[in-house]
Amino acid sequence: MEEVSKRVKEFHWGSNSIVLSKPHVFTYAQCYGFLSHEDCLACYNETRTKLPKCLPNNSARIYLDGCFLRYDTYSFFTEALNEKHDTVKCGLPTDVSKDKYIEVEFGKRIDQVVRNVIDTAVANEGYALKGGRGGVEAVYAMAQCWKTMDSKRCKECLFDAGSKMRQCAPATDGRAMNAGCYLRYSTEKFFSNGPVGESKFVPNSSKVGIIIAGVLSAIALFMLALFGSLLGYKRISLKKRVQNNLTSDLAPMSESNLNFKYDILEKATNSFDESRKLGQGGAGSVFKGTLPDGRIVAVKRLLFNTRQWVDEFFNEVNLISAKDTVHILNWKQRFDIISGTAEGLAYLHGGCGEKIIHRDIKSSNILLDENLIPKIADFGLARCVGSDNSHITTGIAGTLGYMAPEYLVRGQLTEKTDVYAFGVLALEIACGRKNSIFAEGSNSILLSVWKHYKADNITESIDPSLKRGYPVKEVSNVLQIGLLCTQSSHALRPYMSEVVQMLTNEEYVIPLPTQAPFLNASILGSGSNDSNGSSARTSNSNWQTTTELSYYYSDHSSTEQLTTEVYSFHTAESTTISSVGSNSPC
Repeated sequence: MEEVSKRVKEFHWGSNSIVLSKPHVFTYAQCYGFLSHEDCLACYNETRTKLPKCLPNNSARIYLDGCFLRYDTYSFFTEALNEKHDTVKCGLPTDVSKDKYIEVEFGKRIDQVVRNVIDTAVANEGYALKGGRGGVEAVYAMAQCWKTMDSKRCKECLFDAGSKMRQCAPATDGRAMNAGCYLRYSTEKFFSNGPVGESKFVPNSSKVGIIIAGVLSAIALFMLALFGSLLGYKRISLKKRVQNNLTSDLAPMSESNLNFKYDILEKATNSFDESRKLGQGGAGSVFKGTLPDGRIVAVKRLLFNTRQWVDEFFNEVNLISAKDTVHILNWKQRFDIISGTAEGLAYLHGGCGEKIIHRDIKSSNILLDENLIPKIADFGLARCVGSDNSHITTGIAGTLGYMAPEYLVRGQLTEKTDVYAFGVLALEIACGRKNSIFAEGSNSILLSVWKHYKADNITESIDPSLKRGYPVKEVSNVLQIGLLCTQSSHALRPYMSEVVQMLTNEEYVIPLPTQAPFLNASILGSGSNDSNGSSARTSNSNWQTTTELSYYYSDHSSTEQLTTEVYSFHTAESTTISSVGSNSPC
């Protein structure tokens, strides 16, 4: 092992064989291409500590997230496949498995990234990194052949590993561990941001190895003699900078109740026992621990001491420590978000050549970029309506509290369905609180704004955190537009193109709302009814709450009733009826 250690320290891989006496012993170790020199040595030393657990077996393989070690009684250096010992390990399923269509798309993404990383590795002398973003989920992959594999054996090994690992989809992580290569994909980025390794294959010949070692040693001595003082200065500067960065990272934690000594955490997790392990990520493992005072905590243990993962770790700690920090948008930012969302919906309803109805407009589906510019997201429930159709009839799907009454009752889907949801969203943004489908009386945001409107003091509904720092006329217009959009009769609601004019044209005369907004429901208990014409009854099971709701609303002169059953309430405030995706609606 000492000969292998020397080669790993110098080349990041090494092999050795002892054949003078029986049993013969052949040993091989290699670090993956994305590891730095320090991380490579740390990983290799970790495999050395695990090696005694494999004895007295005649053969063993040790795969870690950054390196590989193997010994056997025969020469396996050019062995690409071993049907007896080659294996695949899959992680836990992702949330995408809840929706069959999204699961298929996620499987395609995994297959694409795995194919790309294999093709690149074969062309890049046995090593490649790949990552795919966008769509349903980001996927990262790495392919690594052992240095003793020629191009043909490397290709054979990786193709076999790829075909086996595809069975892991839709798991979050998959690893194929063959005799001659290692292949992995994950939804978490498990490698550093460095360039793709381009290390050349070094033939496994002792003479060639001696020549290369001699040349490299001579070059190293020459470089050390020439640049010794400069490198020494840089190392000292780097050490000081790392110490300063670490001090600044630790400063916010000095008075935090999240600051523990290592031995306390080690005892809490029973020396990081595998039975306490909760999960494995790209940066390390998470363990369940019990503190001396009885508190249950989750302890993350970093895999390697790299700056990237240290930064991510402290960023996570700082986010947890600052959990009470509140970021409040001013009125101009809120108005720009409302206006931008209106313009986006107007474009979907006719500006793009197709009439696209989103069906799930809500606060969590409006994404903001670094400039707080709104982007409408999540088109998994969207539908296209032909220009010659006034509406389509479909099964209801969406989020309670944002669904228009004619859609909830009859399944009648028009662009006015999105107009209603936009009205609820605009009132939520202006009032600074979420619309509750279970609120009673004045606790309903729609009813509260309507009452203030009828009492001619509509600005009393505005978010009190704004502290009068807003233009009264503009605020009144937004609240009035929200009431116009949430009227029970869809015929009374404006089109989104008209809403854009109301928001952007100061000369535009905004109509007055004539009908109270539609209120979804109130949860009053089994068999009870309220004055708003809604009733509900609930029952509990082991994993969900099933609620039966009755809705009444007035559309012109008719009154209709619908009983909708079996809704799974994930939270007390919002209920998503259907899974969503990110594919084209048309």
